[in-house]
Order: sequence, then structure tokens, then C-alpha cells
Amino acid sequence: MAFKREIQGVIVQKSGDKTASVLVERKVVHPRYHKIVKRFKKYLIHDEHNKTKVGDTVIAVECRPISKRKSFRLKVVVATGVE
Repeated sequence: MAFKREIQGVIVQKSGDKTASVLVERKVVHPRYHKIVKRFKKYLIHDEHNKTKVGDTVIAVECRPISKRKSFRLKVVVATGVE
């Protein structure tokens, strides 16, 4: 069985039916200044039952491509947001 990547992030936008945009933050060491800096990337995830809201913290797992930019599906909602 192949290894499936998991990403954890915050829902920043509901993008149409069964789709949500997730902002994933990671911390890396700057190559010159050796300081920890934040890097951000947005992913589209497939939310089959439309149960996420903006502000929720979620975990998504990699899957086959569902559309041009969607290759992750919702695994679990870790925490609900304020909105």
C-alpha cells in the first residue's frame, strides 16, 4: 500500500459545492539567517458532505485527483472555528 500524505490546516474559504480551501502552515529554517520562518500553501480539499465551515481546523488525506487542483479529501474535523 502506498503512503498517503496528510495535511492539517484551517479552512479559509468554501469554494463551491463539496470543496473547501485549506491554508497549511509549515515552519522552516531560513537558509542564510537560520531563523524559523513560516511558509503557507493553500490546497483544495474534497468535502463530500459539506460539513466544514470557515475557521475549522481539519486533516485531509491525499487521494486520486478529483479535479484539476483537487487531490485531497477531508479525513476529520479537528476543531471548529469561531465563525
